[in-house]
Amino acid sequence: MSEHEPTWNLDWPRALGGTAIRADFRTEPEDFVVDELAAPQQGDGEHVYLHIRKRGANTGFVAQQLAQLAGVHSNDVGFFGLKDRHAVTTQWFSVWLAQKPEPDWKQLENAEVQLLQHFRGQRKLRRGEHLGNRFQIRLRNAEGDRAAAEAVLGRIAEGVPNYFGEQRFGHNGGNLDLVEAMLAEQGAGKRRRTPRSQKAFAMSAARSWLFNQVLARRVEQGNWQVQLEGEPEPVASGPLWGRGRNLAAGTQLDLESAAMQPWRSWCDWLEHCGLSQERRSLVLQPQGFQFQWQGDDLTLAFALPPGTFATAVLREVAELANRSDRAIK
Repeated sequence: MSEHEPTWNLDWPRALGGTAIRADFRTEPEDFVVDELAAPQQGDGEHVYLHIRKRGANTGFVAQQLAQLAGVHSNDVGFFGLKDRHAVTTQWFSVWLAQKPEPDWKQLENAEVQLLQHFRGQRKLRRGEHLGNRFQIRLRNAEGDRAAAEAVLGRIAEGVPNYFGEQRFGHNGGNLDLVEAMLAEQGAGKRRRTPRSQKAFAMSAARSWLFNQVLARRVEQGNWQVQLEGEPEPVASGPLWGRGRNLAAGTQLDLESAAMQPWRSWCDWLEHCGLSQERRSLVLQPQGFQFQWQGDDLTLAFALPPGTFATAVLREVAELANRSDRAIK
């Protein structure tokens, strides 16, 4: 097991001076609006592309409904990325029909799901292939030092630490608990029969946790935006752990090794899971960042690339009181 106490502190160091306000987050699904920056190419083919707006429904549920309606396997349904349940989102799905007749897609519609358009195409949509996502977010009932918050808001466009968001780690860090349980049983010589989907969540969470450890160390040292001696990428980066040699060297390698040393067993486990080692930028730069006060509410709009988290931006601005437990009405 790793050399630590199994408590998951997901409150990573902030880089822009700390939060000056507190606000309610996700009070209504309409407080978190996400639109994919994507448009699949229309043409002849065995796939159907469906542009769907959903409210209070997660991506997996909609994909399952599409598969059931079309009479296909779940892995015949594709999408660009997972979208939050406690939100209003528009996203593209693909359904491979092969030679099956096309169903009446309007049967999918209900209070949570609206079909915007659909047409034929030639290939399955896959995770991360879109340009990114555009966010419109409302933080309600903001309290605190508004002037200090605006000083932080004025710096957001320069970049924020590219942390993996809390949702990657599961409710109360449940995916991290799963990693520990799998490692404990492995150390005891037991063979744990973990469903493939659960193991995938665990691997992703472990990788993300290690990356955040390195990034947190860099934020604490104030060098998260600069390239250190031994940086293998053209931008400041951190490791996504897996098989192979860490490409960092010198100062950068020493820092990364020290940050991950307490989690050496996790590194070993990821190497044996068959994941290849990759790198990820430490800096996340929101595009088209705008903010506006509406009474006591703060609205924000910005775009992010695939695989990044809006909460990495929000956490630099405000301490968030997540109200999503009462957001779906």
